[in-house]
Amino acid sequence: MSFRSCATLALPLAAALAACTVTTGDAAGNAATAGDPGEAFPVIGQLTAYADGFHSHVPGDARIERLTDPQTEGFTWSEGPAWVRDGDGGYLLFTDVPGNTMHRWSDAEGLSVFLQPSGYGGPDDGTLREAGANGLFAEPGGTVLLADSGSRLVARFDPATKAKTPLATHFDGKRFNSPNDVVLRSDGAVFFTDPPYGLKDGNDSPAKELAFNGVYRIDADGSVHLLDDSLTYPNGIALSPDERTLYVAVSDPEQPVWMAYALDDAGDVSGRRVFADASDLMGEGVHGLPDGLVVATDGTLFATGPGGVLVIAADGTRLGRIETGSAIANCTFGDDGRTLYMTSNDFLARVRTHATGLGADR
Repeated sequence: MSFRSCATLALPLAAALAACTVTTGDAAGNAATAGDPGEAFPVIGQLTAYADGFHSHVPGDARIERLTDPQTEGFTWSEGPAWVRDGDGGYLLFTDVPGNTMHRWSDAEGLSVFLQPSGYGGPDDGTLREAGANGLFAEPGGTVLLADSGSRLVARFDPATKAKTPLATHFDGKRFNSPNDVVLRSDGAVFFTDPPYGLKDGNDSPAKELAFNGVYRIDADGSVHLLDDSLTYPNGIALSPDERTLYVAVSDPEQPVWMAYALDDAGDVSGRRVFADASDLMGEGVHGLPDGLVVATDGTLFATGPGGVLVIAADGTRLGRIETGSAIANCTFGDDGRTLYMTSNDFLARVRTHATGLGADR
């Protein structure tokens, strides 16, 4: 392991132009580079600190482990991880959206196919670009909220029976585009995003019934409420610890930002602002856009974006980045709440953190 110190973090200009980097693996993903050849999984990637405070959330010597082999267990595009707790501690569910498959992973049992098809299972009508399910959110009772991109609905999924119960399929009598990500509030309200990524030709698809790409809320009575119809490509979604702020990633290369919505008691929007902007990180050779995100108990965001997972303080300060060397679609906390699992393009990765994810005590 090598570490290049960076005393310039105290200088505002230097902090904007340079960063401290901790390398945790080589380009081939060899565990030996971390000085721990006995470990079971290859160590990859690096940590990049942009500001003081990063390593209070992610240890400076944290190992980024590649849990699956893209050569033998590769995915087309892995997404939507959720940690499901059970009597044995729990397991990870995640999706391969183009592959229309839900996978299961645990330390004890490794990787397996959990559900196929994960999304749309009917005949090919030529309208879908990605038929599979996308974002998942584990609920306290053991069920999982599912953004079913291919079936164009939001559902509750029971891992025990593998049954889906649709929660919302239409708005104003029109089918959703392709629900992408979903989050639950403690009062039972469900928030989700609906970009056009699952449809062939996207916004130009003749199957697209809604003129916009929306952010929505489903209330406990099943009613569906539009919160914002102005975003180009709403994607990942998460709530702050006090549930008064809703975060939405915008996966638009022309405006790669995260929005923050102030919510009232009913879950309606009382204000909105740009929370963070990743435009300066875009460039040739940099993979990824604002996509999935998860929030720690102190309000820190772990948000996938250009180059990896950006760690962003609750006040919007960019603290650092976790890099696997590949585009990362989404992430979630699992195990004891201090392991960040990352769906990184065609493989699954994880890193131990000092931060604890929201809901770790569920």
